[in-house]
Amino acid sequence: MPLSRRDFVRLTAGTGALAALGQFGRTAAIAAPTGSFRAMIGIFLFGGNDGWNMVIPTDARHASYLAARGSVGIPRASLTPLTNSSYALHPAMAALRPIWDEGSLALVLNAGTLFAPLTKATYQSRTDLRPANLMSHSDEQDHWQGLRARETSRDGFLGRIADKMAGGTLPPVISMAGAAIGVLGRQTTPLILPSSGGLPGRSGFTAGGTAKNGAITALGSNADGYAVLDGVARDLTRSYDQAVTANTILAGTAPTDAYFVNPATGAALTSDLAKQLMIVSRMIAARGTLGHARQNFLVSQSGYDTHSGQVQAGATANGLHANLLGDLAMAMAGFHKAMGSLGLAGNVTSFTMSDFGRTYLGNGQNGTDHAWGSNHLVMGGDVAPGAVLGRYPDPVLGGADDITKEGRFVPAVAQEEYLGAIARWHGVADADLPYVFPNWSTWSSAGRGPLALFKA
Repeated sequence: MPLSRRDFVRLTAGTGALAALGQFGRTAAIAAPTGSFRAMIGIFLFGGNDGWNMVIPTDARHASYLAARGSVGIPRASLTPLTNSSYALHPAMAALRPIWDEGSLALVLNAGTLFAPLTKATYQSRTDLRPANLMSHSDEQDHWQGLRARETSRDGFLGRIADKMAGGTLPPVISMAGAAIGVLGRQTTPLILPSSGGLPGRSGFTAGGTAKNGAITALGSNADGYAVLDGVARDLTRSYDQAVTANTILAGTAPTDAYFVNPATGAALTSDLAKQLMIVSRMIAARGTLGHARQNFLVSQSGYDTHSGQVQAGATANGLHANLLGDLAMAMAGFHKAMGSLGLAGNVTSFTMSDFGRTYLGNGQNGTDHAWGSNHLVMGGDVAPGAVLGRYPDPVLGGADDITKEGRFVPAVAQEEYLGAIARWHGVADADLPYVFPNWSTWSSAGRGPLALFKA
């Protein structure tokens, strides 16, 4: 069957062959009413982050935490305490402590996929209200990015926000995580960037030729039968022109790069996530050149499927998870400092997402298994100082919030309540929230709604 123009562009995005794609039918419902720039950066932790060891209670609940976590529990003395809070971060996340102290870091407790408000009792009695295929990597990644808890998504919330944004020289939705669902809109397509190197140039394209002939040469196929070819060719030409613009930003170095260093040693950060956020910093610094009043980014870090080796036996503050969270914290801290150097700390919000949480009970391999709700971090100069939102679950295994006996907790906060707060801060109009979040009506009534994440 011949490909439609839309199908062709989406297929091209999925292969990563084109880094930038044409945008069609864009609206401009998102404006900058005060003339201020804003950007939101989703940090997706692929594999299912153990949020229970990322954010840990330090009050009387810590004894229950240790008793229930078993082989993966971390002693209180090792933790990174958060001033004037009954919570601490993992020992490897000390780089974020100064950001908490300045009032630019918030905690969201026990958030996850929900189709409708659930308790343990309604989870057990109402299978029709359960999200589909819980605890499956691919399905839960789709749920977090597409926000359709009981069906498959073909587009995501960052892309749908971009559908309502004015464009510029480059698309305002930018992915360092490939053609993920989250950045695909219904009317717009993302700019997809590598964490290192540049974008491909034009191969086999004759600048002086017609759009149609140039596209046939570039594609290496006989497309005479496709009525849509001229449109596709124009999109290809525009995409390559966008790549040239992007390469001027990606090449070389930028002043913001200097902030991506280990705060303890001063050594340059080399993790892939740090490289991604460094590129994001450059794209934000170039916002004027790109003509962006708003930008959406998706970056990612892999390796969180910690069934084994999450902690070291006898030294639970160390291990695979500690290495991952250490890289995450230093990359986020460097990014925050870079935004401060641009005078944009209050204009930029970054936030974590992940497939799902892990079981509260450690397994026999010094790891944890797939679960449901989890804790998350939100960072930016406009977050409410010291904000701790949501509700930490009853840590008793098999207790009021645990749907099994291993610590798989029913989320207290829906993804829409969490991400919807950030989207509203970003500038999404209330009238457009049902478009961005297909199940918005469920989470904007009966006392439910966006979390109070930001300063009033």
